[in-house]
Amino acid sequence: MNCNEQRDSNYVSPDELRITPRAVRPKDAATLIIVRGGGKEPRVLLGKRAASHKFMPNKFVFPGGKVDPADSRIVPPHDLHPQVMERLRRGCSEVRARALALAAIRETYEETGLLVGESYTPTLKTRSRHWANFLQHDVNPRLDVLQLIARAITPPYRSRRFDARFFMVDAEHIQGEIHERPQGSGELLDLHWVGLSKAQGMDQLPHITRAVLQELERRLREGAGPEVPGPFVLVRHGKSVTESI
Repeated sequence: MNCNEQRDSNYVSPDELRITPRAVRPKDAATLIIVRGGGKEPRVLLGKRAASHKFMPNKFVFPGGKVDPADSRIVPPHDLHPQVMERLRRGCSEVRARALALAAIRETYEETGLLVGESYTPTLKTRSRHWANFLQHDVNPRLDVLQLIARAITPPYRSRRFDARFFMVDAEHIQGEIHERPQGSGELLDLHWVGLSKAQGMDQLPHITRAVLQELERRLREGAGPEVPGPFVLVRHGKSVTESI
Protein backbone atom coordinates (compact mmCIF):
# COMPACT_ATOMS: atom_id res chain seq x y z
CA MET A 1 0.00 0.00 0.00
CA ASN A 2 1.49 3.37 -1.01
CA CYS A 3 1.20 6.65 0.83
CA ASN A 4 -1.76 7.81 -1.28
CA GLU A 5 -3.71 4.72 -0.29
CA GLN A 6 -2.91 5.18 3.39
CA ARG A 7 -4.13 8.70 3.83
CA ASP A 8 -7.68 9.55 4.83
CA SER A 9 -10.17 9.62 1.97
CA ASN A 10 -11.37 13.09 3.02
CA TYR A 11 -7.86 14.55 2.69
CA VAL A 12 -6.86 16.62 -0.34
CA SER A 13 -3.43 18.16 -0.78
CA PRO A 14 -2.76 21.75 -1.91
CA ASP A 15 -1.30 20.38 -5.17
CA GLU A 16 -4.48 18.44 -5.85
CA LEU A 17 -6.56 21.52 -5.19
CA ARG A 18 -4.56 23.40 -7.84
CA ILE A 19 -4.91 20.75 -10.55
CA THR A 20 -8.49 19.65 -9.80
CA PRO A 21 -10.90 20.84 -12.52
CA ARG A 22 -14.01 22.80 -11.72
CA ALA A 23 -15.98 21.09 -8.98
CA VAL A 24 -18.90 18.90 -9.97
CA ARG A 25 -22.19 20.61 -9.21
CA PRO A 26 -23.92 18.80 -6.31
CA LYS A 27 -27.26 17.14 -6.98
CA ASP A 28 -30.17 17.67 -4.61
CA ALA A 29 -30.77 14.64 -2.40
CA ALA A 30 -32.73 13.78 0.71
CA THR A 31 -32.40 11.29 3.53
CA LEU A 32 -34.93 10.07 6.07
CA ILE A 33 -34.10 9.08 9.63
CA ILE A 34 -36.84 6.86 11.05
CA VAL A 35 -36.81 6.92 14.85
CA ARG A 36 -38.37 4.04 16.74
CA GLY A 37 -39.02 4.36 20.47
CA GLY A 38 -40.44 1.96 23.01
CA GLY A 39 -37.19 0.42 24.22
CA LYS A 40 -34.30 1.35 26.48
CA GLU A 41 -33.23 3.96 23.96
CA PRO A 42 -34.42 5.24 20.57
CA ARG A 43 -33.44 3.18 17.53
CA VAL A 44 -32.91 4.23 13.93
CA LEU A 45 -33.18 2.29 10.69
CA LEU A 46 -29.83 1.81 8.95
CA GLY A 47 -28.83 -0.16 5.88
CA LYS A 48 -25.52 -1.08 4.27
CA ARG A 49 -24.70 0.17 0.78
CA ALA A 50 -23.51 -2.57 -1.55
CA ALA A 51 -19.83 -2.85 -2.44
CA SER A 52 -20.73 -2.11 -6.07
CA HIS A 53 -21.93 1.41 -5.24
CA LYS A 54 -19.57 4.16 -6.38
CA PHE A 55 -20.70 6.50 -3.60
CA MET A 56 -20.00 5.32 -0.04
CA PRO A 57 -19.72 1.57 -0.77
CA ASN A 58 -19.99 -0.78 2.22
CA LYS A 59 -21.12 2.08 4.47
CA PHE A 60 -24.12 2.06 6.80
CA VAL A 61 -26.48 4.92 5.97
CA PHE A 62 -30.07 6.07 6.33
CA PRO A 63 -32.50 5.52 3.44
CA GLY A 64 -32.40 8.27 0.84
CA GLY A 65 -31.35 9.35 -2.62
CA LYS A 66 -31.54 11.93 -5.40
CA VAL A 67 -34.52 14.14 -6.10
CA ASP A 68 -36.52 12.97 -9.12
CA PRO A 69 -38.35 15.46 -11.41
CA ALA A 70 -41.65 13.79 -10.44
CA ASP A 71 -41.07 14.78 -6.80
CA SER A 72 -41.84 18.38 -7.80
CA ARG A 73 -45.18 17.41 -9.33
CA ILE A 74 -46.67 15.57 -6.35
CA VAL A 75 -48.94 17.72 -4.15
CA PRO A 76 -49.72 15.80 -0.93
CA PRO A 77 -52.77 16.63 1.22
CA HIS A 78 -50.61 17.50 4.24
CA ASP A 79 -47.88 20.10 3.65
CA LEU A 80 -44.61 20.66 5.49
CA HIS A 81 -44.75 22.23 8.93
CA PRO A 82 -44.49 26.03 8.36
CA GLN A 83 -41.23 26.28 10.32
CA VAL A 84 -39.70 23.35 8.45
CA MET A 85 -40.70 25.02 5.19
CA GLU A 86 -39.16 28.30 6.35
CA ARG A 87 -35.85 26.63 7.18
CA LEU A 88 -35.77 24.67 3.91
CA ARG A 89 -36.50 27.79 1.85
CA ARG A 90 -33.25 29.40 2.97
CA GLY A 91 -31.57 27.28 0.30
CA CYS A 92 -34.29 26.67 -2.31
CA SER A 93 -37.78 27.50 -3.56
CA GLU A 94 -40.99 26.34 -1.89
CA VAL A 95 -41.62 23.82 -4.68
CA ARG A 96 -38.10 22.44 -4.31
CA ALA A 97 -38.50 22.24 -0.53
CA ARG A 98 -41.50 19.95 -0.95
CA ALA A 99 -39.68 17.93 -3.59
CA LEU A 100 -36.80 17.30 -1.18
CA ALA A 101 -39.15 16.04 1.53
CA LEU A 102 -41.05 13.88 -0.97
CA ALA A 103 -37.81 12.44 -2.31
CA ALA A 104 -36.90 11.33 1.21
CA ILE A 105 -40.26 9.52 1.55
CA ARG A 106 -40.14 7.99 -1.94
CA GLU A 107 -36.55 6.78 -1.64
CA THR A 108 -37.30 5.30 1.77
CA TYR A 109 -40.13 3.29 0.24
CA GLU A 110 -37.98 2.15 -2.69
CA GLU A 111 -35.10 1.08 -0.45
CA THR A 112 -36.99 -0.36 2.51
CA GLY A 113 -40.58 -1.00 1.48
CA LEU A 114 -41.82 1.28 4.29
CA LEU A 115 -44.50 3.91 3.63
CA VAL A 116 -44.54 7.27 5.40
CA GLY A 117 -48.10 8.48 4.91
CA GLU A 118 -51.80 8.18 5.57
CA SER A 119 -54.78 6.51 3.90
CA TYR A 120 -57.60 8.86 4.95
CA THR A 121 -57.56 11.12 1.90
CA PRO A 122 -58.31 10.27 -1.78
CA THR A 123 -55.24 8.65 -3.30
CA LEU A 124 -53.19 10.98 -5.48
CA LYS A 125 -52.86 10.35 -9.23
CA THR A 126 -49.53 10.38 -11.06
CA ARG A 127 -47.82 9.34 -14.28
CA SER A 128 -44.56 8.78 -12.45
CA ARG A 129 -43.59 5.11 -12.30
CA HIS A 130 -41.78 5.67 -9.01
CA TRP A 131 -44.71 7.35 -7.32
CA ALA A 132 -47.23 4.96 -8.87
CA ASN A 133 -45.49 2.14 -7.00
CA PHE A 134 -45.88 4.06 -3.75
CA LEU A 135 -49.49 5.14 -4.35
CA GLN A 136 -50.65 1.66 -5.33
CA HIS A 137 -50.92 0.99 -1.59
CA ASP A 138 -53.63 3.71 -1.34
CA VAL A 139 -51.39 5.72 0.97
CA ASN A 140 -50.59 9.39 0.42
CA PRO A 141 -47.24 10.79 1.59
CA ARG A 142 -47.37 13.00 4.70
CA LEU A 143 -45.00 15.93 4.88
CA ASP A 144 -46.33 17.50 8.08
CA VAL A 145 -44.74 14.80 10.27
CA LEU A 146 -41.20 15.42 9.01
CA GLN A 147 -38.58 17.46 10.85
CA LEU A 148 -35.48 18.92 9.22
CA ILE A 149 -32.38 17.75 11.08
CA ALA A 150 -29.37 18.79 9.00
CA ARG A 151 -27.95 19.63 5.60
CA ALA A 152 -24.60 18.62 4.10
CA ILE A 153 -22.85 19.19 0.77
CA THR A 154 -20.25 16.70 -0.43
CA PRO A 155 -16.75 18.26 -0.60
CA PRO A 156 -15.90 19.86 -3.98
CA TYR A 157 -13.01 17.50 -4.79
CA ARG A 158 -15.31 14.45 -4.96
CA SER A 159 -16.41 13.14 -8.36
CA ARG A 160 -19.94 12.53 -7.07
CA ARG A 161 -21.49 15.31 -5.03
CA PHE A 162 -24.82 15.76 -3.29
CA ASP A 163 -26.57 18.61 -1.49
CA ALA A 164 -28.43 16.46 1.04
CA ARG A 165 -31.13 17.39 3.50
CA PHE A 166 -31.65 15.05 6.44
CA PHE A 167 -35.22 14.64 7.67
CA MET A 168 -36.53 12.80 10.73
CA VAL A 169 -39.84 11.01 11.27
CA ASP A 170 -41.23 9.01 14.17
CA ALA A 171 -41.87 5.35 13.30
CA GLU A 172 -45.48 5.73 14.44
CA HIS A 173 -46.15 7.44 11.11
CA ILE A 174 -45.07 4.39 9.08
CA GLN A 175 -47.99 2.63 7.40
CA GLY A 176 -48.24 -1.09 8.16
CA GLU A 177 -46.15 -3.27 10.42
CA ILE A 178 -42.49 -2.35 10.81
CA HIS A 179 -40.32 -5.38 10.06
CA GLU A 180 -36.75 -5.92 11.13
CA ARG A 181 -35.99 -6.90 7.52
CA PRO A 182 -38.15 -4.68 5.29
CA GLN A 183 -38.57 -5.92 1.73
CA GLY A 184 -37.41 -3.13 -0.57
CA SER A 185 -35.49 -2.67 -3.81
CA GLY A 186 -32.27 -4.19 -2.52
CA GLU A 187 -30.38 -0.89 -2.81
CA LEU A 188 -29.66 -1.11 0.91
CA LEU A 189 -28.48 -4.39 2.41
CA ASP A 190 -28.64 -5.64 5.99
CA LEU A 191 -31.44 -3.30 6.99
CA HIS A 192 -31.98 -3.27 10.73
CA TRP A 193 -32.87 -1.10 13.71
CA VAL A 194 -29.91 0.13 15.73
CA GLY A 195 -29.87 1.86 19.13
CA LEU A 196 -28.39 5.35 19.05
CA SER A 197 -25.42 4.49 21.29
CA LYS A 198 -24.55 1.40 19.24
CA ALA A 199 -25.03 3.22 15.94
CA GLN A 200 -22.53 5.93 16.84
CA GLY A 201 -19.92 3.27 17.61
CA MET A 202 -20.21 1.46 14.27
CA ASP A 203 -17.00 1.31 12.24
CA GLN A 204 -18.56 1.47 8.77
CA LEU A 205 -20.34 4.74 9.40
CA PRO A 206 -19.64 7.83 7.25
CA HIS A 207 -18.48 10.91 9.12
CA ILE A 208 -21.57 12.88 8.15
CA THR A 209 -23.90 10.07 9.31
CA ARG A 210 -22.17 10.04 12.68
CA ALA A 211 -22.53 13.83 12.94
CA VAL A 212 -26.23 13.65 12.08
CA LEU A 213 -26.75 10.95 14.72
CA GLN A 214 -25.21 13.26 17.30
CA GLU A 215 -27.57 16.03 16.22
CA LEU A 216 -30.50 13.62 16.38
CA GLU A 217 -29.57 12.57 19.90
CA ARG A 218 -29.36 16.22 20.97
CA ARG A 219 -32.77 17.04 19.52
CA LEU A 220 -34.42 14.04 21.15
CA ARG A 221 -32.79 14.80 24.50
CA GLU A 222 -33.82 18.46 24.44
CA GLY A 223 -37.23 17.89 22.85
CA ALA A 224 -36.30 20.27 20.02
CA GLY A 225 -39.17 21.40 17.82
CA PRO A 226 -39.27 22.02 14.05
CA GLU A 227 -38.12 25.61 14.51
CA VAL A 228 -34.79 24.65 16.13
CA PRO A 229 -31.81 25.07 13.73
CA GLY A 230 -29.59 22.16 12.78
CA PRO A 231 -26.07 21.88 11.34
CA PHE A 232 -25.23 22.70 7.72
CA VAL A 233 -21.90 21.05 6.86
CA LEU A 234 -19.96 22.23 3.80
CA VAL A 235 -16.48 23.06 2.55
CA ARG A 236 -15.58 26.70 2.02
CA HIS A 237 -12.15 27.83 0.78
CA GLY A 238 -10.80 24.31 1.29
CA LYS A 239 -11.92 24.05 4.91
CA SER A 240 -14.87 22.18 6.42
CA VAL A 241 -17.26 24.55 8.16
CA THR A 242 -20.54 24.08 9.99
CA GLU A 243 -23.28 26.66 9.75
CA SER A 244 -26.95 26.56 10.80
CA ILE A 245 -30.03 25.70 8.81
